[in-house]
Amino acid sequence: MKLTLAQLDQTAGDVGKNLNRAERTVADAAERGADLVVLPELFTVGYFAFESYAREAEGLGGETFGRLSDLAADHGVGLLAGSHVEDLEASAAAGYDVPDNDGLANTAVFFGRDGEMEAVYRKHHLFGYGSAESRLLTPGDSLETVSFEGFEIGTTTCYDLRFPELYRSLAEAGATLVLVPSAWPYPRVEHWQTLPRARAIENLCYVATVNGAAQFGETRLLGRSTVYDPWGTPLASAGDEPTLVESEVDPDRVAEVRDEFPAWADRRQ
Repeated sequence: MKLTLAQLDQTAGDVGKNLNRAERTVADAAERGADLVVLPELFTVGYFAFESYAREAEGLGGETFGRLSDLAADHGVGLLAGSHVEDLEASAAAGYDVPDNDGLANTAVFFGRDGEMEAVYRKHHLFGYGSAESRLLTPGDSLETVSFEGFEIGTTTCYDLRFPELYRSLAEAGATLVLVPSAWPYPRVEHWQTLPRARAIENLCYVATVNGAAQFGETRLLGRSTVYDPWGTPLASAGDEPTLVESEVDPDRVAEVRDEFPAWADRRQ
């Protein structure tokens, strides 16, 4: 399977412009043979555009999610649509299952090649450390995986990388590839490169991190989107400019590595 990470520039608070950019990039990725395209965290509004969250939030049945569904279907690709600010009350009113509240969530959606919404992930761990995310948003409480091209795919988001138990739960649920849309800024380059590699090694699965490549005031996202194999070896990576990161990934490779090095058999509770 050809996996493509779309490392996008973003314009703070301008959902229309950011969606147009994403649509062009997904079309380019599909033309280059992508089977699955992954977009960054909050690429629609821009992670650091906190003042725009409430204004741009919408339910899962809203226009933005509709455009992303059409994008997958039009190009016949799987699409992990980064994440967008979800209005949980609007989603509930449209008949979707949501946490028991009426707030906002940082929500990533997986669309199949036909544009069908196949999985929803709401970010579990909300960033504090001077960020408004934990004040503005509600954490998710469920994990889903989706079958695609021989993989069982799970999703986490950015700060979730610091919590290894989440990845072990996904692996125990059968995940062989974990996608991690993110908005990871300078200066924490070493953390960005070490944590996903450790998650891949610990769980003997592929981990693919897709970051933005954008400037928000004095804060710059550091890019470096990377695909790690089940040994933790980087298969493809980038610098900090907008680009496509492309890699062939093989679902059989996960089973081969787990058979070759069955570390889970030695676990003690």
